[in-house]
Amino acid sequence: MNRSRLIAHSLRMMKRYKLRSIFMMLGSLIGVAALTFVISIGQSAERKMHTMIGQIFGNSSIIIHDGGGAMMGAPRVPGKRLKIDDIAAIQKEVPEVQAWDPQQAVVASVRHGNAADSVQVLGESERGEQVWNRGGVRGQFFDASAVVGSSRVVLIGETVARELFGNDDPLSADIQIGSVPFRVIGILEPWGTDAHGMDRDNEVVVPISTLMRRVTNVDTISTAKLIVSDPALAEDTKESIQRILRERHALMAGQPDDFSIITATQVRRMMSQVQRVMYLYLPLVAAISLIAGGIVSASLMLVSVNERVGEIGLRQAVGARPDAIRLQFILETATTTVVGGLVGIIIGFAIAGMGASRMHLGEVYPSWAAAVLGMVASGVVGSLAGVLPAVRAARLKPAEALR
Repeated sequence: MNRSRLIAHSLRMMKRYKLRSIFMMLGSLIGVAALTFVISIGQSAERKMHTMIGQIFGNSSIIIHDGGGAMMGAPRVPGKRLKIDDIAAIQKEVPEVQAWDPQQAVVASVRHGNAADSVQVLGESERGEQVWNRGGVRGQFFDASAVVGSSRVVLIGETVARELFGNDDPLSADIQIGSVPFRVIGILEPWGTDAHGMDRDNEVVVPISTLMRRVTNVDTISTAKLIVSDPALAEDTKESIQRILRERHALMAGQPDDFSIITATQVRRMMSQVQRVMYLYLPLVAAISLIAGGIVSASLMLVSVNERVGEIGLRQAVGARPDAIRLQFILETATTTVVGGLVGIIIGFAIAGMGASRMHLGEVYPSWAAAVLGMVASGVVGSLAGVLPAVRAARLKPAEALR
């Protein structure tokens, strides 16, 4: 039997045993779909994280959080001691600090007419636009006089504008934050979601003095961002900042910090850990699924050999050689797994697109590396899964098979 007739016969057998072929396809389909999804969504998440970190940090940024403890996973020591005067003192004593901005945050209800929304309210100084790298796309940012005078002015995110105003122009309109009236002077630059999945466009920015005196009635801040003149000095500057804050907060030796400091170096270290999970452990889970699918395919094909003993014996009786029998069963197994892999690639890309949309990761670009890897993996797994059934089929004696 020539190769073309052998392939045609294999395809007829797959069509004849539809249910078995579908189950054989499912193993590679799930594994390849998972592999494609993980790599595609991982690349989108990586691009999103790089963009977000570039907006927040950059190489010259140092961020101070109120409350001690590690950045990830560890309990945080209660704070409520970080003040604007602390950050002003740091700038005076540390010449490497080029610019700084304090920030206070609170979740509050905002209203305009009958429309209401729950948003994050950020208090910043007039330097917030420069330091936090987020200004307004329409209107204007508030100035130093607005901060000194605790003016009731606000910039709102696009989500807030849509929820409160619909298609109306929000500029110069009045809104209420809690029970305090504010006038909208600008629309914030679009941001999207952050690493925690929060919609950063569902935020408003007000002068920090206004937030602290009129809304929250506190004298502490939650965060501060500092810009250093030379990125290479960031780690040394961090040590100076730690020393100054410990002295100002009268912390004795052995007492934990009641603040935490994050530099770009730490952020890059966190990024490398996330990438290791995305590109090593998650694809490993998909590979295990693919191998499990291959085992299922091999088991089903072994059952098929037992069911088709008479067919194998008849073919051998009319002259089919053992290598042709072997090739037929390998072809059937490999074809079903490769077809399952092709369908898995399509499904993986589709799910990645929907997942990226739900997670606001932006556009998903098809990972052809994932597609090629999935096809090669499904082909190899399918071929290996077909070897044992093929060898068993080829070893059947014609007389025994026909009996």
